[in-house]
Amino acid sequence: MIGTLFSLAKPALHALDAETAHQLTIRSLSLMPITPAPRDDARLAVDVFGRRFPNPVGLAAGFDKQCEVPDQLLSLGFGFVELGGVVPKPQAGNPRPRVFRLTQDEAIINRFGLNSDGLEIARQRLSRRRGRPGIVGVNIGANKETSDRIADYVNCIQGLCGLVDFLTVNVSSPNTPGLRDLQGEAFLDDLLARSLDARNKADEGRKKTTILLKIAPDISLETLDAIVATALKRGIDGLTVSNTTIARPEILKEKALANETGGLSGRPLFVPSTKLLAETYLRIERKLPLIGVGGVDSAEAAWAKIRAGASLVQLYSAMVYKGPGLIGDIKRGLLQKMERERTSLAQVIGRDAAAIAQGQF
Repeated sequence: MIGTLFSLAKPALHALDAETAHQLTIRSLSLMPITPAPRDDARLAVDVFGRRFPNPVGLAAGFDKQCEVPDQLLSLGFGFVELGGVVPKPQAGNPRPRVFRLTQDEAIINRFGLNSDGLEIARQRLSRRRGRPGIVGVNIGANKETSDRIADYVNCIQGLCGLVDFLTVNVSSPNTPGLRDLQGEAFLDDLLARSLDARNKADEGRKKTTILLKIAPDISLETLDAIVATALKRGIDGLTVSNTTIARPEILKEKALANETGGLSGRPLFVPSTKLLAETYLRIERKLPLIGVGGVDSAEAAWAKIRAGASLVQLYSAMVYKGPGLIGDIKRGLLQKMERERTSLAQVIGRDAAAIAQGQF
């Protein structure tokens, strides 16, 4: 039913500029009643971060930036949703236009610049869903004009612990000047140490909020080595690989739009993000769970992410082109692959990481 509705609405939505269409989608979701998510086949369940995810298919950050419709999104069949990014003080982000559809490439370029209603509004919205089922996380960042970026992350952690299941420390958005510098070893070590300390204090006496780190796809393997070493040293709970890319692959067909500044997501990100995911798994193995993001637009793509080392996967851009019916398609496809290969998701995680790191998918 939801797939049919999207097919009918897609021409009208894509006739609008991308940001207006997205705002209309969020508004439409907000008018939907909150209904229970469809029950998933038990074989899709994933036990990770001390929680049972009903299925491994999650929504990536950036779709529900202002934490407005998490429960409606869960009802579409996602195993978990990540909201945000959220920063402490409200900020408008970059001027419009700031998001572009590369339709022939099934890709998106955005330079939103972490536009956010701010931490307090996010807290109010998330407080209203206390006690509801479903795994929800928030991507957190720093204000563009802040004098202390690490303090901004700490403030977000202090404000959101107890309201969500996980928080993703985003040091990899390409649209906030200097933010990716926090991936440097010394900055990252301090950031993670203070973030975990803030989490431990905020969650004292209750189940701890999972802390994840999201990294960029445009890093060298030397930088990846340092990130992995710091993550393991500090004991964070997992890594999300990866954010959008500032690279512009030669395969892009929409040459004019490809010149727009911002982070590229969607199908062209699949290969580089999945190779980086595999490289990360080879360094971490099973010491930390990984979430694979970038170009997930089919069961085959999700399966490849799992084979590369992901315990969970996330998507966003593909929904713009294929609609919410894609979620069910991926879950059905994963079940078919497990049946065909007589295996389980847990057995497949990282199985082909070495080959995928070499580009052999």
